[in-house]
Amino acid sequence: MAKRGKKNIDWENLDWDQEQEEIIWVSKSEIKRDAEALKKLGEQLVNLTKPQLAKIPLDESLLEAVELAQRLQKEARRRQLQYIGKLLRNIDVEPIQESLEKLENKHNQQQAILHRLEKLRDSLLQNAEMITQVCNDYPKVDPQHLRNLIRCAHKEQEQNKPAKAYREIFQYLKQIHFAD
Repeated sequence: MAKRGKKNIDWENLDWDQEQEEIIWVSKSEIKRDAEALKKLGEQLVNLTKPQLAKIPLDESLLEAVELAQRLQKEARRRQLQYIGKLLRNIDVEPIQESLEKLENKHNQQQAILHRLEKLRDSLLQNAEMITQVCNDYPKVDPQHLRNLIRCAHKEQEQNKPAKAYREIFQYLKQIHFAD
């Protein structure tokens, strides 16, 4: 067996600062944390619907792996998620993360709009003069129809009937809001 030649290192003249700058030390724990984060990113991708997945910039092999994982169950799905995490290690994941954040933010914006419409409905029921403000904010609102709904909602509350008109006000406001 041939012996490898040992390099003679001049330890006294070695420039340690230069050596330390060139080498970036990464702990084994940090590598594991990064791999786990990529696996969780892959799981987020697998949990998306097909239209949502179409909005994410994925290369063909990763897209196929995600679609396969969506069809698998239990242990096979777990192994496929491991594979997706491995594929994600070899690509730049920033565009994927940004697209996921946009999708999630869009959902949060929708929820905020719906909450705002619920508050508007409640303020309309408490103060009938709000109709003019609603008509100014949403020009497509039929004030007469809105007044009728408010009147019906008040009657339902007085007679302890189910809140049908109360829900109709919200649906009407939602329809008008998203029609703009």
